[in-house]
Amino acid sequence: MPAVVAKNHNPIIRTFCQRLLASGLRPMEVIGAAMHKLLRLIYGILKSGKPFDPDFLKKQVVVS
Repeated sequence: MPAVVAKNHNPIIRTFCQRLLASGLRPMEVIGAAMHKLLRLIYGILKSGKPFDPDFLKKQVVVS
């Protein structure tokens, strides 16, 4: 159930799910991938101790 809600309301999960649906995955496979993505996000937040930041990747500097 949290993956379905995140699919509709979380900007990171929403774009992730749209990309997977466009690539041809079935809806239940997309929900499973969203569950896995949520677990990875939660683990990263708990491990780092920092609050959730939906713009985290936009703030990263790409070093070439």
